[in-house]
Amino acid sequence: MLLFFIGVLITLVFTALVNFQINRKISIKEEAVQRLEQEKQIVVDFMQSISGAIVGEKNRQKLFQKIVHASITNTGAMCACLFEKKEDGRFHRMAVEGLFPPQSSKSIERLKLSASRTEFIENTYERESYALGEGLVGTVAKSRVPLLIAQAKNDPRVIQHNDPALHIHSLMLAPVTYDGILISILAVANPIDGVPFDSMDFSLLQSLANQVGLAIQNSTAIQLQIEKNKIDLDLQLAQNVQSLLLPNTFPQNTPLEFAAHYSPAQKIGGDLYDVFDIKPNLLGVAIADVSGKGIPASIVMAMCQTHLKHLITKINSPSEVLKLLNIELLKTMRPGMFVTLSLGVINLKNNQLTIARAGHEAPLFYESKKGQKVEEIKVPGMALGIVPPEIFNPKIADVTRSFSRGDVLVLYTDGLTETENRKHEEFSTQRLRLIIENTHSKSASTIVKTIMEEIETFSQERKQQDDQTIFLVKHLGETV
Repeated sequence: MLLFFIGVLITLVFTALVNFQINRKISIKEEAVQRLEQEKQIVVDFMQSISGAIVGEKNRQKLFQKIVHASITNTGAMCACLFEKKEDGRFHRMAVEGLFPPQSSKSIERLKLSASRTEFIENTYERESYALGEGLVGTVAKSRVPLLIAQAKNDPRVIQHNDPALHIHSLMLAPVTYDGILISILAVANPIDGVPFDSMDFSLLQSLANQVGLAIQNSTAIQLQIEKNKIDLDLQLAQNVQSLLLPNTFPQNTPLEFAAHYSPAQKIGGDLYDVFDIKPNLLGVAIADVSGKGIPASIVMAMCQTHLKHLITKINSPSEVLKLLNIELLKTMRPGMFVTLSLGVINLKNNQLTIARAGHEAPLFYESKKGQKVEEIKVPGMALGIVPPEIFNPKIADVTRSFSRGDVLVLYTDGLTETENRKHEEFSTQRLRLIIENTHSKSASTIVKTIMEEIETFSQERKQQDDQTIFLVKHLGETV
């Protein structure tokens, strides 16, 4: 009977032990689940706390400062620091909160030489950086493996300063990466409650580091998009301004017919064409090409046009205008830039064209009295904005010729004739002359349209490499 009771008792004890173990496992599991939920909530809170910085901060360092603040808040650490990888390959201290001790052996010597702890911290924090593999920061950067040093007091890897305020008791470091690219190292130290960091704290830091990588990448992407939008807006405004500078209407009530085509290689370019009302029966025509492309070229183009409009109303000789324009551009253009330009003055009273050229492509001229041949107007000259007047002026001269019914003047930039096809053959001046010869009897707009269609066909849809501009003037009849 006694044995029976002993057996029952053993069974009850065994069952109780089994139940205890089961309940303990369930409790541990519940604690782990609860801890996991807490960790998830911390990560969510962390992202919410820096979400404003991701979108709102233009200054990258301010974003980092908010990240380290959020890291302290969510890990219960007394201090945190973030080291960003720079172009020199070193990891520089970008943001710190709390008294995060420098982890460089050189910093110990600096502390000895500093007049105060404040001076030491200011000087050290400014220049603290680590190469790959150097110190704990460099070690984590090289291995890309997070590091937990729960008991840091006697760990030889941790730099300990004599100042008690700079002692490290517990330390965690984690690499911050995005899409396999190492961005920075996040470090936290010294829990506020004095209890060393444990594996759960370590897991939390790694989760936060992952979110930091995403946050920094998102911030970078957003800021790049914002900057791109600003640049696009600036370019659009510049393009609109440039379109206002180029004429979209031409003088009426004259025996002349005008047509033009302008196509920049980028959103804005450095080509210029214009027509000027000088006085009754006197018109100016111009085409120019500024070296380079984009905004710098467009600025020089605008300056050039402003000077031209001012000078040509006072001086009717194209060569004299170019001489004065060269002086003005020498004052304002940066070294290495230059302008090629052809400038003509058409006298409708005596049917004459006077033209001067500053290093630009020779104007093409079809003279109806001579038949089907298109000729280049041979005019001497060199580019504007390169050499002083004593060298420039002797190279510039006017050429005058008849300009009457049926005659066609074609001004163009080299982007037109240097257009290449897939065989790297250029469209060439010869092809341009042939089209003019075959279409001279048609309207000015038809001639220009035909030229551009032929160039498009020739290029075989290759990307345009240079600004393309053509400005055509056709004499329709006798003046009155």
